[in-house]
Amino acid sequence: MSAEHASPASVVARPLNRSDYKTLSLSALGGALEFYDFIIFVFFAAVVGKLFFPAEMPEWLRQLQTFGIFAAGYLARPLGGIIMAHFGDLLGRKRMFTLSIFMMAVPTLIMGLLPTYAQIGIWAPLALLALRVVQGAAIGGEVPGAWVFVAEHVPPKHIGYACGTLTSGLTFGILLGSLMATLINTLYTPAEVLDWAWRVPFLIGGVFGLFSVYLRQWLHETPVFAELQQRKALAEEVPLKTVLREHRSAIVLSMLLTWVLSAGIVVVILMTPTLLQTVYGFEAATALKANSLAIICLTLGCIASGALADRFGAGRTFLIGGALLALSSWTFYISLKAHPDWLFPLYAITGLLVGTIGAVPYVMVKAFPPVVRFSGLSFSYNLAYAIFGGLTPMVVALLMKWDPLGPAYYVAALCGVAMLIGLYLLKQKR
Repeated sequence: MSAEHASPASVVARPLNRSDYKTLSLSALGGALEFYDFIIFVFFAAVVGKLFFPAEMPEWLRQLQTFGIFAAGYLARPLGGIIMAHFGDLLGRKRMFTLSIFMMAVPTLIMGLLPTYAQIGIWAPLALLALRVVQGAAIGGEVPGAWVFVAEHVPPKHIGYACGTLTSGLTFGILLGSLMATLINTLYTPAEVLDWAWRVPFLIGGVFGLFSVYLRQWLHETPVFAELQQRKALAEEVPLKTVLREHRSAIVLSMLLTWVLSAGIVVVILMTPTLLQTVYGFEAATALKANSLAIICLTLGCIASGALADRFGAGRTFLIGGALLALSSWTFYISLKAHPDWLFPLYAITGLLVGTIGAVPYVMVKAFPPVVRFSGLSFSYNLAYAIFGGLTPMVVALLMKWDPLGPAYYVAALCGVAMLIGLYLLKQKR
């Protein structure tokens, strides 16, 4: 919460206490499990495609429709995020924070129990699509809601650390999905995975998600929202209407930051394991191990960059972090052909520096006043992620037709955007 939007009671300079750490740990754990539930689908897309579409369907069409169902989750994010943020600004952060994880856990559990195409025909993929849309709406509310929730619980001078820690939890969820997929494919034969073992990750995710719903009952409403409620200072009109009328510059800034965030996650973390196999000739197991190491480093980098934003400001963090990420990612993509033995250290360093995105929510939370904060952040983040998160793989694929180093050019360009944002924030003394 920025000083101009803070209440006198909340600007008390105090260290993080036990209650703050409890809030942070429960929020990050829930975020990790919810992101695991959202991402696990992609690790089993090939199996799901075989089971939920007709056997006689061409392989390319089956994969297209399977990934179409996966993409539906992303397309549902903006609408879900806007609706949940609306009620989060009017009814309370905690209620929506708990609802979002419930809306993620139940569909994941049901996915693990769904009958296949062979059993119920066309209803199987339709049910899968409906569940995926609910998941997308849930994640649209979870991520911005979680950032707002932790930022409004901690003292102002620790907002960066709190948001960075929460972001690290979300990225750790991707690692959990990757490790679970590796474990299932190691323990069971392809025939067993196709027969029944593919259901296990969904069932486990659903059960742990419901456990997280229970854990979130122990969290309290944020002091900032409680004070707004007490002073009867909640939004008098639809919060999003206020955001669109009065906070357009904050929307643009937040959307650009989300573009940087999505480029780091989508290209360096989600797309690169496939590129390592197809472009650089690494075995799948080696690529996945290197990717797991990069995600661990990313998780640490998110916490570090959030803490650095608290200490030195977001401007310096993006300026220096963007420059270092451009250098490391460029070196990573151009060196691997000649030096395949550099894979692990280079991917680890690049993953760590992608962690610069941990400072993104620090800026976004401060960009909007408390009364419309959830709506402003959610609208900007989800709309930008739906656009840029969806377009990035296609843009990178087109760049690679022109030059195999397409991913390097794309990441370098977005690092340039991060550095320009850093300069802008420095001028604003943020």
